[in-house]
Amino acid sequence: MTAGRPQRGESSIGAVLAQLRPEFPDVTISKIRFLEAEGLVRPARTASGYRQFSAADVERLRFVLSAQRDRYLPLKVIREQLDAASADSGSVSRIDLLTQTGTSADQLSQLERDGLLRPGPGGRFTTDDITALRTIRAMTGLGVEREHLRAVRAAADREVDLLNSFSDRGTVRELADLFASLHTLLVRAGLRQSS
Repeated sequence: MTAGRPQRGESSIGAVLAQLRPEFPDVTISKIRFLEAEGLVRPARTASGYRQFSAADVERLRFVLSAQRDRYLPLKVIREQLDAASADSGSVSRIDLLTQTGTSADQLSQLERDGLLRPGPGGRFTTDDITALRTIRAMTGLGVEREHLRAVRAAADREVDLLNSFSDRGTVRELADLFASLHTLLVRAGLRQSS
């Protein structure tokens, strides 16, 4: 992975804006960032922090913007529809995961041993695993060490245990989003206080 600008096949946020503007003239970079913050799109990041939007990310944004404009759907409903579509979509093989992320087989094996990626039935992965692997690569490119990543995994496992104590799956999904938002806010507050 390059340390600077998005790679071929990936688009910067400005390029995405240019692609979407003809169909959605009111869309702005701030709106795209907001949709990302709301978890409706999860672009990869380079080691330098640049967003890398795939063609699938752009299509996902197009779906969200159309649903808002044409059907007046709230973001919560749109997210549920996207989650359902993701659950129904096919998984990817180990080879596809390696190819799409530029990761070596040895690196992937190490991440599996560390519990950071866990293949599903038949050793297959999901699109979320692709996003997770790209995120991990960006983090390690910024100097995050393996032991730090394992601590993040342990914290996520504790959160999963807590969420699994609720029986209603809809409540669990909603709480998962709220936990993620709260975590982000607490980290930002902690960084403001420490600077």
